[in-house]
This record gives sequence, C-alpha cells and structure tokens, in this order.
Amino acid sequence: MQPVACTGSPKGPWPQLFLVGIHDWPAVSQSRLQTGMRSAFGKPQGTVARVHIGQVITSIRTKLQNKEHVIEALRRAKFKFPGRQKIHISKKWGFTKFNADEFENMVAEKRLIPDGCGVKYIPNRGPLDKWRALHS
Repeated sequence: MQPVACTGSPKGPWPQLFLVGIHDWPAVSQSRLQTGMRSAFGKPQGTVARVHIGQVITSIRTKLQNKEHVIEALRRAKFKFPGRQKIHISKKWGFTKFNADEFENMVAEKRLIPDGCGVKYIPNRGPLDKWRALHS
C-alpha cells in the first residue's frame, strides 16, 4: 500500500493520512472491454486495477471526532466503483498492529514508543541496562 498525505479541506474535516491499496495497469483493448472496433489490434485503451475479492482498496486513519464524516465520504465513494464494497471500522490504533483499547495503557507502561506515524514495541526481555535507561 502506498501512503498518501491529505491536507485539511475548507468544506469539512478530512482524514490526516490514507493508504491506497490498488495500482492501475494499462488495459489492452479487446472484445471483453465492449469497445467494438474502436482502437483495434490490441493497443492500450486505458488503465484498470485488478482487484481481488476481499482486497483492501483504501485505508483511512483519522481522529475519532471525524469518524462520521469519513464514513459518509466512503459511502459516497462506493458508488464510483463497480461491484460491492464494504466499509470496515478497525479495532486497531491507526495503522499499527495494536488494539485501540490496549494502546494507551501500553504507551503509559512504556511498552510502546512513538516512532513517526507508527510505534516501536519494547518487549519484556533483553539487557537490564536498556530497561533501566528507558524507565529512568
């Protein structure tokens, strides 16, 4: 997935960062694209994205207060794509692998250290010197 930065919009609160999970590929003009004889002989016609069932198309990280606005924006965006899309709200904190209900406690216990847009996990094992330096 490729991260794309998104700035605030004057028309409403928008997310801070979202990930685009698909990539466009050039499409060859063939009969299955229903173009008739226009641009025949297999020349590139446009771009398409090959998406599998269950594949994540877009991921958005935002503040909790903007949740309703993001859900409405994604609901409207679903109509721009063919097929059926689902909006899934994750239990994870941002784009990390940690659950949101445990995240604050782990940061308070210094088990997680902020690192850019992610976090570093500090396990309970290792040299005592590192542990003492971290907790002093």
